[in-house]
Amino acid sequence: MKVLMVCLGNICRSPLAEGILKSKSDQFFVDSAGTADYHLGKAPDPRSILEASKHGIDIKDQKARQVVPDDFDRFDVIFAMDPSVLEDLKQMAPTDAHKEKIKLILENNPKTNAVPDPYYDGPEGFAFVYDLLDKALEDFVQNPVFP
Repeated sequence: MKVLMVCLGNICRSPLAEGILKSKSDQFFVDSAGTADYHLGKAPDPRSILEASKHGIDIKDQKARQVVPDDFDRFDVIFAMDPSVLEDLKQMAPTDAHKEKIKLILENNPKTNAVPDPYYDGPEGFAFVYDLLDKALEDFVQNPVFP
C-alpha cells in the first residue's frame, strides 16, 4: 500500500507523519508533500526533526515537495492533516475516484479532526502534533483504511 501524507508546506506535520508511519511498519511505501510551494526542496523544520529524533526517528534527509497530479494515481491513500488541506486536495484531484483516496488523518479521532500546524508554536506544539499523529498512525497500522 502506498500512503501520501499532506500538509500545507511539507516541513512540519507531513514529514513527521511520514517518519512515524515508516517507523511503525515496513508494509507501506510512504511519502509526504504539501499543497503549497513555500518550502520546495527544504528539509523539515528543525523542531520537527528534533521531535522525531526524541522518538528514534530520523527525518532530516526528507525534502519538501508539492503535490503533483501523478500523486493521485501513485498513492492508494492520501492523508490530509486538516480540513483545509483536505478541501485543497479534493479540488486538485482529477476525478471522483481520486477524491475517494483522500482522507483526514484524524477522521476517527473523537476530539478533533485537524492536526494543528505547529509552525508558530514552540516545542510543545510539535510534541502535541507528534502524539496526535503517533496515535492515528498506530490505529492505521492496526486497521489500514482502503478507499
